[in-house]
This record gives sequence, structure tokens and C-alpha cells, in this order.
Amino acid sequence: MQGNRIALSRAITFVESTRSDHQELAHTILDSCLETGRQSLRIGITGPPGSGKSTLIETLCLEILKNPNNRIAVLTIDPSSERSGGSILGDKARMEKLAGSKEVFIRPSPSSGYLGGTSPKTHQAILLCEAAGYNVIIVETVGVGQSEIFIDSMVDYILLLVLPGSGDELQGIKRGIMEIADGIAITKVDEATEKNVSLSQAACESALKLLPKKHTVWTPHVTLTSAITGRGIDAVWNNILEFAEKLRESGTFEKNRKKQLHQLFCAQVDLQLKKSFYSHPETKSLFAKTAAAVEENSMSPFTGAKKLVEKVIRSPR
Repeated sequence: MQGNRIALSRAITFVESTRSDHQELAHTILDSCLETGRQSLRIGITGPPGSGKSTLIETLCLEILKNPNNRIAVLTIDPSSERSGGSILGDKARMEKLAGSKEVFIRPSPSSGYLGGTSPKTHQAILLCEAAGYNVIIVETVGVGQSEIFIDSMVDYILLLVLPGSGDELQGIKRGIMEIADGIAITKVDEATEKNVSLSQAACESALKLLPKKHTVWTPHVTLTSAITGRGIDAVWNNILEFAEKLRESGTFEKNRKKQLHQLFCAQVDLQLKKSFYSHPETKSLFAKTAAAVEENSMSPFTGAKKLVEKVIRSPR
């Protein structure tokens, strides 16, 4: 709560740990953090690999820091290898201009194979960063596909990055990510032809008109940007500030926060149920036997799963 970066890093490590003693400590810390009542503006940055998420985030942060009252936490998610389980966690290396800033906290986290574009503990990390006094929190998703829409359950504003001439506009509609976008930035316009930029802008604007509105008080904007030249970066930040102001005035901002806490609560219930089920003595004794029957084709996976759960979790009579 005093803004100690080492303490914040350790707290996030406890949150991400699977050890039961670390989890107990993490829950105690999180409960204390909620009492501070501190809030931030939470921004989600998503887009396909190669769309320039890290570069745009760095340039956007430099724009945000023009206001000396701002302190920024950047939570980046790196995909974990399905084979080794490891992640590169290289965002600090990619954000050289921010890495040495005292006003910016950068925390890379592994996705741990989690489908959602974020880490399983990203929401908890956001709460910790808020308690540490960071008033702007940016979450960079993995940017790998349809499951990225999970970011909507933890941030206020979602910025979708689109490469000009790449066909990402159509992919954005197919993946459902464009439906939850509060703003679209067409990136790397300095590297593309005017024709490709214009076509992408027109395609995004047309797509937004066809999709149902996410908020009645807000219409997403399409901004042309270049992190190298700085074009459009100030427009993106001003758009985010305008969005937050309009949603606060309408009362939608606070309603969304309550909805997100409810979703986090439900997710934690699911997590605790799963943990309790697999640690149950009957599960341990029956799981291997049922799995063997499934592998030998003497029982279907569906029947096996149903019987196992019914034996461990018995309905009250």
C-alpha cells in the first residue's frame, strides 16, 4: 500500500503460486487491499501477434506520463509452451524506455496454458496494483484467438489493434473480439500504403456499424496510429479518457465494476470446486481406475466422467 515495488512483486508471486500456504497469504493480502478503496483506469490491449502491442503500449505510456500525477502498471501475458510449460516473459526487454521508469511497474506473467488471452490470476494482480497506488493499469493479452474476449471481465476499456491490409477486420468479427472493443487502433500506418490504410479503416468502421453497441452511451472510434512516429497516440489516450468520463456520468462504469467482481467471485468458486474435487480422497482412489477403463474402451469418457463426479459429489436425499 506504500507503493513498494518489491512488496508488490512478491504479492503477485504469491497470487500466482499454486502452493497452499502462498494462496492463503495471497487471499489475506487481497482482502486487505480491497479495504483501501483505491481505483484505477483499467485498459486492455489486444490484437493478433505482430500488430505491435508492446511498442504501442510503450508509446502510449509515455503519453500518459505527461501528466505527472499518473502512475502506470503494465501487466503483460506471454504464452506458455504446451510442451515445457515455460514462457519467455520478454516484455521488459521490449519496453526499454519504460523499464527504467520509477512511475511504471511492468510485470510479465505466463498464461500457463490458460485459454482467455490473460493469466488465471490477472484480475487479482490488477487489484494488487491498484492498492499499490497505480492509477492506470494496462493489460496486454496474448493475442492468440477467440478466447481473448475474457479480457472484458477485468478491464474498463478494450483497445483492439489491427494491422492495415491484413484482413484482421474480418477475423476480429469472427473471433467476437470486435464486439467488445471500445476503440480500434490501426497500427504501423507508417509502414503501409495509403490504400491499405484507407481500406482497413473503412472495413473497421463498417464492421462497427453492423455490430450491436456494447454501451449505449459510447460509439467506438477507429484511430490511425504509428508507435514509431507517434501519430494518433495522443488521440487514443484522449479517447480513453472521454470513454471513462461518459461511462462514469451514466453510471455504467460502476455497474461494470460490480459485474466484474461478480464474475471473479464465480470464477473463484469454480476454481475452489475443482481443487476440492481433485484433492478429495475418493477422487484419488477412483480416478486412476476410471481412467484405465476409458483408455481400454470399456467405458466412454462421458460415462466415466459422469460416474466419477457422481460418486464423489453425492446429491442430498
